[in-house]
Amino acid sequence: MKLLSETEHELAGITLHTIDTDKYKTNTIVLKLKAPLEEATLTERALLPYVLQKRTKSYPTTIELRGYLDELYGATLNVDLMKKGEYHVITIRMDIANETFLEDKTPLLLKAIELLSEMVMSPVTENDGFSPSTLDNEKRNLKQRIQAVYDDKMRYSNLRLVQEMCKDEPYALHVNGRIEDIEKITPASLYQYYQKVLAEDEIDLYIVGKFDENSVVEYVSKNFVLKEREPKKVDKISPVISEVNKVIEKQDVKQGKLNIGFRTNITYSDPDYLALQVFNGIYGGFSHSKLFLNVREKESLAYYAASRVESHKGLLMVMSGIEFNNFDKAVTIINEQMEAMKNGEFTEDVISQTKAVINNQLLETIDTPSGMIDILYHNVVADKKRDLTEWLEGLKQVTKDEIIQVAEKIKLDTIYFLTGMEADN
Repeated sequence: MKLLSETEHELAGITLHTIDTDKYKTNTIVLKLKAPLEEATLTERALLPYVLQKRTKSYPTTIELRGYLDELYGATLNVDLMKKGEYHVITIRMDIANETFLEDKTPLLLKAIELLSEMVMSPVTENDGFSPSTLDNEKRNLKQRIQAVYDDKMRYSNLRLVQEMCKDEPYALHVNGRIEDIEKITPASLYQYYQKVLAEDEIDLYIVGKFDENSVVEYVSKNFVLKEREPKKVDKISPVISEVNKVIEKQDVKQGKLNIGFRTNITYSDPDYLALQVFNGIYGGFSHSKLFLNVREKESLAYYAASRVESHKGLLMVMSGIEFNNFDKAVTIINEQMEAMKNGEFTEDVISQTKAVINNQLLETIDTPSGMIDILYHNVVADKKRDLTEWLEGLKQVTKDEIIQVAEKIKLDTIYFLTGMEADN
């Protein structure tokens, strides 16, 4: 039996994914728009969903729109942006009560689809552009979102590692764009970019819950009238590392941030991706991992030490917080843990424990509608079908030799250290 039952409907210019489940008393709608990361349009794209969600033709003020959502039994509307490999993805999400569980049989799901369509397909315009007042407000908000990254040194050091590691690659671009580009954006220029998004983006609509599938397909077809398009694909970028890039940056900080980037040369679409997941769990992904036990617990070198994988870019990133004078020792021990992985210095018990944790994580993820969609959307980004049941079965089959083979593919790329103004580094 499939853990996730997804049906795909190829409609004009959009793919509808329906996930039929009676686990929830709500229905969830998620629209994803995917395009390659591009410096020229990065900041406009980061601004666009926030402008779209503020008002529609039927509800021309934010207060009226939010009031209508309240009328729909407290429906929620949110937008978000993410990087998936070399792609920039806009997400618009609505959660709405399932009328099956209400005395009032108003077709709430269809009304939500209609509202989402109006917001995306027919936004409010003034003089062939978006509303200047809405745009100005969202420009200020975007500046604050970008600045917030610089104020949070953990997020900042993650950003700086990626910028240094992927200097000549689209992935170096920040998901929220660049502050220096914001003022150049006008109501007309953003509207022109919006039209390009609607004409060219790969668009996927996910609906999770209990509903009449035929009605939903018919209603989406009627409300999302789009032109056919051939989604743009990006090529994998796998640079050859001639020498390790070492970057020391000084700021007025109280704690050092040591971030180390490796190239795994493995992405979600590759056969050894599952072995990479197990590798990361043993190396730095969990509280029983080598980084946590050796760097943080045994040597007391770090306030935190962990690693994570970027599934669609093929990066493994280590994040740690250390005292300024522990830089050399921490780098040495982190690298020693990588060598230990390559030498197979981990037990079958640790492999089993790691598989169990990953298994539980995946099952917890699909316990929520948004988690289900996140899992399924990997297949769109990678253009690779991996059924969750096969994913879990594949994890069980991963061997120690396969984990070692993954480790041997991993190459150290960049060491980034954010340290204090008075430090000796």
